Amino acid sequence: MLANLQQLLRYRSLIASLVARELKARYRGSVLGFFWSFLNPLLLLLIYTFVFTVVMPGSRGPGLEPFAVFMFCGILPWTWFSSSLLESSNVLIAGGNLIKKVLFPAEVLPIVTVLAGLVHFCLGLPILAAFLAYYRIRPALTDLLWLPVVIAGQCLLTVGLALLVSALTVLFRDVRDLLANLLTFWFFATPIVYPFWTAPAWVQRALSFNPMTHLIVTYQEMLFRSGPSVESERVAAIVAGSLVVFLCGYFVFNRLRDTFAEEV
Repeated sequence: MLANLQQLLRYRSLIASLVARELKARYRGSVLGFFWSFLNPLLLLLIYTFVFTVVMPGSRGPGLEPFAVFMFCGILPWTWFSSSLLESSNVLIAGGNLIKKVLFPAEVLPIVTVLAGLVHFCLGLPILAAFLAYYRIRPALTDLLWLPVVIAGQCLLTVGLALLVSALTVLFRDVRDLLANLLTFWFFATPIVYPFWTAPAWVQRALSFNPMTHLIVTYQEMLFRSGPSVESERVAAIVAGSLVVFLCGYFVFNRLRDTFAEEV
């Protein structure tokens, strides 16, 4: 396994070219092309703003206004996470011709899917920053310094789960459908459309077992709250936990690797 991880570093040029190809293929034939990477999060945030200021106006508690921006701080990383897992669930089957080649590293495919989602996530951050500036929400610089670390932690977590899901889907084709329903439940079990600190104590304890809870709450505290609020201990726990998930996902993927060529 360690040897395969070391070899993975040699494929960074291949990964970069496949990510670029994935991004180009996604918008091939579109009039606006890559501009949709900016337009999609902008339209989504405008819709949330309209809903929570016109359709459903009213205060949702101290420190939660504008609620659309608060919610978008969680929606943006969740979209990257959930879309990466869904797309990864079918990526080995769709890339069967590549996997049957002896020298092609199969783990590259789910990694490319996650990194392409990371690009879209990063392109959504300037849209969020513009709305934060418009509403005069000024995150603390000391908190923003943790942003690359938290993003790296989420990337590790997502890659680990993407490797696990993609490997299991090759053997059990029902995983993709199960995953879609699981992600719907997982979304509501993550404090995105509601703040974590307003939930009852027993709900907070249950949500604490959800790794995405810690990620989303950290994003919300980092981006939406003015003044230092991010705990370094939580960030360290996120990175450590994500690394464990990544290693476990890669271990399962590595154990099942030899069956891929026969099953796809």
